[in-house]
Amino acid sequence: MPQPKVEKLITAVDIGSWKVSALIAGRTDTGELAILGTGQRESRGVRRGFIADMERTELAVRETVEQAERVAGTNIEDVWVSFSGGSLVSDVVTVERDMGGYRVEQADIDDLLTTGQQGIDPDGRIVLHAQPTCFTINGKVPVKKPLGMHADLLGVDIHVVLADGAPLANLDLCVRGAYLNVNSIVASPIATGLACLSEEERDLGVALVEMGAGVTNVSLYAGGMLVGLHSIPMGASDITDDIASAFGIRRSQAERIKCFYGSAMQNPRDFREMIEIAPPHGDAAASGQAAGPNAEGGKITRAALVGVICERLNQIMTEVNAALAGMGFHSTGRQVVLTGGGAEMKGVADYAQGALGRAVRIGRPRGLSAMPEAHSGPAFATLAGLALYGASNPVDLRTMAPAPQTVHRLSTPMWWQRMIRAIKTNY
Repeated sequence: MPQPKVEKLITAVDIGSWKVSALIAGRTDTGELAILGTGQRESRGVRRGFIADMERTELAVRETVEQAERVAGTNIEDVWVSFSGGSLVSDVVTVERDMGGYRVEQADIDDLLTTGQQGIDPDGRIVLHAQPTCFTINGKVPVKKPLGMHADLLGVDIHVVLADGAPLANLDLCVRGAYLNVNSIVASPIATGLACLSEEERDLGVALVEMGAGVTNVSLYAGGMLVGLHSIPMGASDITDDIASAFGIRRSQAERIKCFYGSAMQNPRDFREMIEIAPPHGDAAASGQAAGPNAEGGKITRAALVGVICERLNQIMTEVNAALAGMGFHSTGRQVVLTGGGAEMKGVADYAQGALGRAVRIGRPRGLSAMPEAHSGPAFATLAGLALYGASNPVDLRTMAPAPQTVHRLSTPMWWQRMIRAIKTNY
């Protein structure tokens, strides 16, 4: 059987605080998105989602993409890039147009979207996304395709993501410095949600908690779109730093111990299980030498390790719970999807379920064929989502030519109440 023909190449580059990863995917003539090559390098120039060292970041991007190119056997020029910094702000703009009971034509939809474009107030920030997500007829009935329908009032909800300009410019410079063209910079929660969440989950209401290395992004989906976003400047690397500090060891060894022995749930056997550790200036602890204030004889109990991990997790989950409450999650959803590199820790879903009081599942990337096993975990959800985003090429109002229109913007309580009513009708 002949292999499907690749019609288009999509390259995604996820620049995180712990790693820089790249993925080259090919969209085949059958409509599937197949992985052709991947690459990964340690990230040493990013802190809390922001570029801190441009030269190191630029080098990591170049090496990562070159590795993916060698695996795929092709050269690429254009990439889709993620941004996970804490300056992201999400908003929903609702605009309406009087139709007088006539049928909706394409020109009416175009005029409405142009009106929506002018209704966006960036307030000194950069518009990262401006995407129409839901049309409404007569202010009540949500529809996906209003073309050809009769309406007295035609409306549209536009999802807008804003970000500070300077961090985006630095990210763009780093990628272009690696001799790559930037198709678009995509907010990490949007890409991750595309890879981990089903359409039904986004419609009914779900919270997505992406626990990265330096930042934990909490996003709320309802009515099919992102309606809330909050960033917490803590992540999995803080757990690593806590382990290194508590036991007086290197970060590299702390990361290894966390991955191999770490857990978010305590077990009675943990008090008997011993873990060997090395002091900071040697590969092995000398006989009788303490590797840190909480270690004896170069060994620690697994219970001590779990205690350090849970202490930081408790801080993160407390912030997550506060963010969800602030976004009204208790009235718009029932499930939490936990993803990101921090979601790979053993027992973290059970811990989060107890801490948040909600059903929690681990979100893994899906929708891509031939995904390598090493890249199929939650740590690569954003990378996979970037490829899916690039393949879908969604409508973005930023590319539309502006035209003078009268804007009728609904207040926040009005569109929020309408969203709640639409969600309740789905149950």
